[in-house]
Amino acid sequence: MDQLIPLSRSGGGYLPGEGRHDRAQGPLRKLDIRLPAAGRPAEYTLRAGDQRVGLNAWLGRRIVLRHTGEIHCIECGRATRKSFGQGHCYPCFSSLAHCDLCMMRPETCHYFQGTCRDPAWGERHCFRPHTVYLANASGLKVGITRGTNMPTRWLDQGAIQALPILDVETRQQSGFVETLFKAQVSDRTNWRAMLKGEVEPLDLVAERDRLLASLEPGLGELRRRFGHDAIQAVDAAAPLSIDYPVLEWPRKIVSFNFDKTPRIEGTLMGLKGQYLILDTGVVNLRKFAGYQVAVSAEAA
Repeated sequence: MDQLIPLSRSGGGYLPGEGRHDRAQGPLRKLDIRLPAAGRPAEYTLRAGDQRVGLNAWLGRRIVLRHTGEIHCIECGRATRKSFGQGHCYPCFSSLAHCDLCMMRPETCHYFQGTCRDPAWGERHCFRPHTVYLANASGLKVGITRGTNMPTRWLDQGAIQALPILDVETRQQSGFVETLFKAQVSDRTNWRAMLKGEVEPLDLVAERDRLLASLEPGLGELRRRFGHDAIQAVDAAAPLSIDYPVLEWPRKIVSFNFDKTPRIEGTLMGLKGQYLILDTGVVNLRKFAGYQVAVSAEAA
């Protein structure tokens, strides 16, 4: 395979050789998404093994993604016939702390019962400040993330707006707070609505004020339980607005799956969340982490 050479410092893709198609090959990882200067759309990088491709420059070009049939665990590297938990072999999925159910439902943390899969890992990752936020990806939703994981978390979800509202001392405590909010607002994104580009902006500041006032009794109880300083309001006057690089939104959502369609091709029309939007359908690359895939784009 030709050596991949960056087209430019701005990450405009990778060129194997003059007159040839751009290409990369390796086990997929989730898309790397970054926010450039204000007013510019998010910048996307495809990761295949140790190779990187700037995808914004591929917009409008016909691309091909071909799954070779191999899957390698993103944690230990062993070959696996089936992927669990977005890229893990079953032994890793069933033993690693970051694959445990409590990562999806942090209020069920069992560290204090002595049954954490890896207490040292839990102390490093779960006993750190977390932020409760409101976002608008397909409508109003609540979520939690580590304070250091913003705005990555919102970009991964395809949110067009996001507003941090509460800082919380630990992951478990943030789960209790999120559970309060889920009585009034969803914690999920409708990915089909998110990809159609029909999401209307919301007044997240007004929604924050409404929810905090309504949920004050429950928040007060949590503060009495964990300490007043454990849950503190975030002083954010305005939400973050996010634009995505999209040439055309799909009218009908057709979702591709490498297990059923090992060769996926079409013109790249947009990038949002962890999805590639093609004129033939969409594919969630995060879902296929660890899949060995060859990716190529027609020469511009």
